[in-house]
Amino acid sequence: MQKPVLKKQPTEIFGCPYLEGTNELKNEIQQQYCSFIKGTCVKPRKSEPHIKVGICSLGYKGGFIEDFEPVIICPQRFKEDIMFNTIRKTYLSHWTNIEWIPEVNIGVGGSVDYVAITKDKNGKIIDFFCLELQAAGTTGSPYPAITDIRKTGKFQRDSYNFGINWANEFSKTMMQQAYKKGKILNHWGRKIVFVLQDIGLKYIHTVCDTSKLQQSTKEKPVDFCTFKMIWDTNQDIWKLVFDTVVSTDIDGINLMLGGTVVEMYLTEEEFIKNIIRKGVADKILNKNDYLEYL
Repeated sequence: MQKPVLKKQPTEIFGCPYLEGTNELKNEIQQQYCSFIKGTCVKPRKSEPHIKVGICSLGYKGGFIEDFEPVIICPQRFKEDIMFNTIRKTYLSHWTNIEWIPEVNIGVGGSVDYVAITKDKNGKIIDFFCLELQAAGTTGSPYPAITDIRKTGKFQRDSYNFGINWANEFSKTMMQQAYKKGKILNHWGRKIVFVLQDIGLKYIHTVCDTSKLQQSTKEKPVDFCTFKMIWDTNQDIWKLVFDTVVSTDIDGINLMLGGTVVEMYLTEEEFIKNIIRKGVADKILNKNDYLEYL
């Protein structure tokens, strides 16, 4: 079928795309089965841990996204064969065998999402490769959409009350991990690769100083490998498609952690206007005193 019309709603639930007029999702929600990890969803509701959230991606537009796109909010969503095969082809084509070990402790850097290893005929590890998966996060909750499906079999609103927390997940969390883990891997003379969606990298270009980010090179210790979400009209599913790889060094990560280039900073006057607008919106400041700024 044709690509679904996206709205501010979940686009995939327990690995199943939302298509109006189908009853398949009710069954998926009852089973709580994630097709990407081939087991029960690992993301519980905070208030009801036995109930799994199950939302893989959300329809969203705004800011630097002109039209609605499916935004991945669960890192398990990246665990398609195409992702692992792309990593194998791009970085590990010289290996004869690969095993993936999840959540490996790297000391002061925390843990690495996945470490690929290759062994000799005696079972000794002769090489390893580190991989991180980075999804977006939300502000507010999209779960009322799941409640509506549970009750009625479909969404009851075109727009649910959630946002995408780009800053926390990409320019903060991911960059801090890239700095800490990148320094460790660089100390060993190795590379770490972060897998993310293409729009996540687009956000980074929007708000960070990416002047030291360049096309993929073996010499740099940190890579960002991006994938797009494309609608497959033959299978009626959203699929990952490889997009690009870009590289940087620890100095480049430092620049991105520092935010945008100076030329994009607000002026003091612009910041004062923002203070006034927020103060008026929160009813801390009197609107009539600041009409010239509004």
